[in-house]
Amino acid sequence: MSIFDSLGGGTGPQGPTGPPKCSRKGCRDDASVALLWNNPKIHTPERRKTWLACADHADWLENYLSERLLFKERLPLRDAAAGTGTQGE
Repeated sequence: MSIFDSLGGGTGPQGPTGPPKCSRKGCRDDASVALLWNNPKIHTPERRKTWLACADHADWLENYLSERLLFKERLPLRDAAAGTGTQGE
């Protein structure tokens, strides 16, 4: 057990509990899409980071990443979990 286990946040020894949640600050709705991105200043071109988004915040988060030239791809959550997205765009 680590100190982080005692802080809560929905994780335990087996990982997160319940459905994935939206990455938008303050939102705890279930995620429905994955937004794949990378920062070319610090990541290799094939690296993909993931933000999850609910239906209400998917466009906002995609726009946020796009304005910063970080956005790569938007996938339904089930496709992202299965790893069926394109990599290295």
